[in-house]
Amino acid sequence: MLTRVFAERQHHGRTDLEAVETNLRAALHQAGSAALTELLRYQAPAADQHQLPCPCGHYAQYQGLRSKPVVTVVGPARVERPYYLCSRCHQGQFPADVELDIVDTESSPGVRRMQALVGQEAPFDHGREQMQVLAGLEVTTKAVERTAEAIGGDIAAREQQEIQRAVQLDLPIVVGEPIPVLYVQMDGTGVPVVKKETEGRKGKMDGQPAHTREAKLGCVFTQTAWDEEGCPIRDPESTTYTGAIETAEEFGKRLYLEAWKRGWSRAEKKVVMGDGAEWIWNLADLHFPGAVQIVDLYHARQHLWEWLANYIRMTKPVRKPGSRPTRNAYWTREKSKNWCSPSVRSIPPIPKLLTRFAPKPTTSKRMPSGCATPNSESNTCLSAPA
Repeated sequence: MLTRVFAERQHHGRTDLEAVETNLRAALHQAGSAALTELLRYQAPAADQHQLPCPCGHYAQYQGLRSKPVVTVVGPARVERPYYLCSRCHQGQFPADVELDIVDTESSPGVRRMQALVGQEAPFDHGREQMQVLAGLEVTTKAVERTAEAIGGDIAAREQQEIQRAVQLDLPIVVGEPIPVLYVQMDGTGVPVVKKETEGRKGKMDGQPAHTREAKLGCVFTQTAWDEEGCPIRDPESTTYTGAIETAEEFGKRLYLEAWKRGWSRAEKKVVMGDGAEWIWNLADLHFPGAVQIVDLYHARQHLWEWLANYIRMTKPVRKPGSRPTRNAYWTREKSKNWCSPSVRSIPPIPKLLTRFAPKPTTSKRMPSGCATPNSESNTCLSAPA
C-alpha cells in the first residue's frame, strides 16, 4: 500500500517524503497499540486465586476485570486486569499494575523515561512539543512536569540514603588500581528562583529580600600527566559532577560520597581546590583531612592583581595643581625606600607583576579554573595552604 501511494505521488510529480513518513509512523503506532492492547488483556484468575492478602490483615476478594488507558511508546493502549477489593478496609488492589510498573499513572515506564529526559533539558511545554515531534506522542505539559519531578524526587531520595550511609561510614570499599592524583573542586553561585523559594531568607542588602538561592557544585577528576611547562593536565573524560541547592553542611556529605565512589581511599595524592571562601576550607578540613588545599589559579591571579592595583593607588604621588606629571612618576618612591614595609621592598617591579598576574581567561590546555564568579556566601577569599 505504501509503495502504491509513493508511486502515485511520483507519477503526479509530488513526492512529499515527510508526509509519507508521518502517515507510516501513525499507521505503525496504530498497529502497535492494537497489538499491545491484546497483550495486556489479562484473563480472569482461577478459582483458587480469587483472594489476596490485604495490608489490613484480612483478604481482598476478586471483583472482576477493570480497564485502564495507558500511553505507551507506540501510542495509546488499554490494559484490562483483575481487580481485588477488601470488604474490611475497602482498599482496592491491582496486582498487574505493580507488575507492569503503572501504579497510579497512565504512562508506561518507557514514556515516563522519555518525559524525564525532555523535562530536564528544556521547559516542560517545550518537552511536550519534543514528544510530539520526535515520538509522535500526545502528552500534556502537566504530565511532563509531574513525571520529571516525580523521577527527580526518587533520585534525590536514593541519593539521601547513600549520603546517610556515607555519614555512618557504611560504604563498600572500592577496589581498583591506585590513583596518582585525585582532585576535588567545589564552588557556589546564586541562581534566580521563584519567589516562594526565598520566603524568609535575607538578601545581600540589609532590609532587602533574597532573590536567589545558592547552588553548590562539585566535581571530582584525576590527573596523571603534565605539559611541557610542568603544569598538570586534567585526564580526559575523568570528571564527574554533583550539586544541589542546599546548605554547606549537606553539600559536604554529598561531595564526600562522590569522592569516595571515585576512589578517594586509593588516591596517592589528594587535592581540594576552591576559590578561597571560608565554607570551602571548612568542608575540606571536615571531610577531606590531610588533602592539599589549593586556591584555583583564576582567583589567585584575581586577588593578587587587586592587591597590586590597590598598592599603586596608595603609593601614587600627589600631583600639584598646574604641574606636569614626570616620567615614571608612579615608581619614584622605589628609589626613596619609603615603602610601607620591608616585605614590599623585596617584590619585583610593579609593572612586571601587573603584566604577569593580571586575570586572563583560561583558554590554554592547562588545568581549567573552578569558577569565574565570586562566591555568593562569602565575598572575601581567604588564603589557604598551597
